[in-house]
Amino acid sequence: MLSRLLREHQAKQSERKELQEKRRREAIAAATCLTEALVDHLNVGVAQAYMNQRKLDHEVKTLQVQAAQFAKQTGQWIGMVENFNQALKEIGDVENWARSIELDMRTIATALEYVYKGQLQSAPS
Repeated sequence: MLSRLLREHQAKQSERKELQEKRRREAIAAATCLTEALVDHLNVGVAQAYMNQRKLDHEVKTLQVQAAQFAKQTGQWIGMVENFNQALKEIGDVENWARSIELDMRTIATALEYVYKGQLQSAPS
């Protein structure tokens, strides 16, 4: 009787251990599935953030290149405007010089005309 009770006790304990081991494996499997699901969910967000970062880096590089090209073009435009301004100043200088020469020539022509008229009037007839 005692040996039968011992065997029954050992059999129940063995069943409990097996049941406990089965539940432990199920709990580990469930925890693993949960962990993988959480990691997968986080990885989707991380992957999206990574892709967004790559796109931003590409856009920044493109913008830097375009800004450099624009700065170069703007510098060329400024140079062209400065050259144009200089040409306008030179045209203004030439115009002033031409006016001055014209006034001098008129003065000389008037003086020569008076001299010529004076010579005609003083000449013996």
